[in-house]
Amino acid sequence: MRVLLVGAGGVGTAITRIAARRPFFEAMVVADYDPARAEAAVAALDGDERFHAERVDAGDEAAVTELLARHRCDVLLNATDPRFVMPLFGAARASGATYVDMAMSLSRPHPEKPYEECGVKLGDAQFAVAQEWEKAGALALVGMGVEPGLSDVFARYAADELFDEIEEVGIRDGANLTVDGLDFAPSFSIWTTIEECLNPPVVYESDRGWYTTEPFSEPEVFDFPEGIGPVECVNVEHEEVLLVPRWVDARRVTFKYGLGREFVDTLKTLHQLGLDRTTPVTVPSAAGPVPVSPRDVVAACLPDPATLGERMHGKTCAGTWVRGVKDGAPREVYLYHVVDNQWSMAEYGSQAVVWQTAVNPVVALELLATGAWSGTGVLGPEAFPARPFLDLLTAYGTPWGLREQ
Repeated sequence: MRVLLVGAGGVGTAITRIAARRPFFEAMVVADYDPARAEAAVAALDGDERFHAERVDAGDEAAVTELLARHRCDVLLNATDPRFVMPLFGAARASGATYVDMAMSLSRPHPEKPYEECGVKLGDAQFAVAQEWEKAGALALVGMGVEPGLSDVFARYAADELFDEIEEVGIRDGANLTVDGLDFAPSFSIWTTIEECLNPPVVYESDRGWYTTEPFSEPEVFDFPEGIGPVECVNVEHEEVLLVPRWVDARRVTFKYGLGREFVDTLKTLHQLGLDRTTPVTVPSAAGPVPVSPRDVVAACLPDPATLGERMHGKTCAGTWVRGVKDGAPREVYLYHVVDNQWSMAEYGSQAVVWQTAVNPVVALELLATGAWSGTGVLGPEAFPARPFLDLLTAYGTPWGLREQ
């Protein structure tokens, strides 16, 4: 396997550090718009000759296609933000490479009823060409991070091994992370966080299909394991709600994120001020008027999440809560994966949230390399057997858990 990794930010750098300990691939080209980031990621790997740094604009499909061909890469792993999904997805198809991402093509709210009906859903642009990928015998594995990703694997595992009937699959994400000296410091890309938190959340019900609701709706307190404890969670737009029903028979699918009241209030303020927008506004400067995206300004004003590890404390938990019936009796479980920031920093030099995201696509790549996972078309993690993934995740030194509710 020869991999082109596009994006050398926090998650991309963590991917290189995890992959460097595994023998399943021949080469990994680490490419970024900022060549210094790609070079720094490679330089940290103690001279591992399988890694090579390049510069590439993730929005330039032709340039990415050329880079895939020049390095004879048969896999493209997308570690950029969702704006670049479609050009990278297109470059993989043009070159015949397997495509893997951790977030799917962007949504657009319904123009008249944004909080009732779906407009363009997450992943719609990718699933629209699924038949082309299938006819070509090519694979696009979409949503293969932690959420989406591992959370979807948990849903598949629950359907295959834990339940006869599933009433609800509910992704529940929470943490008790704090950052020394900073009152507001998102532990993941603020660009992506704004996108998923301020868009209309999607809910799935088998007798209604997909529909939307108000951002931050249906608050509930969920008790997270391993000392994290109770966290208020709210509805947020996320890929699992669009992926799980395609392969798992469930009457309801939801995603709720433990954001905390202060974080929610900050996001609401950004929205009220128009600072969540991506459409450029014209800003006066000494050199003349300059078009600037307000959301890019917010991102530039906040610290890079990848640099927060030394000041961060606590744990993050990603998991899938499932309720249904097994052997005629009601059952409710929470399948989860917890990462302690102290451990991930000591072991890999990566903060917990980016490391937890990064480990899952590396596990998936190894399963594809060995043939334990295979397929054609545009497929989510639910389309593959869960047990090989969960076993290999444990072998990577980061076990998952199951709690009867």
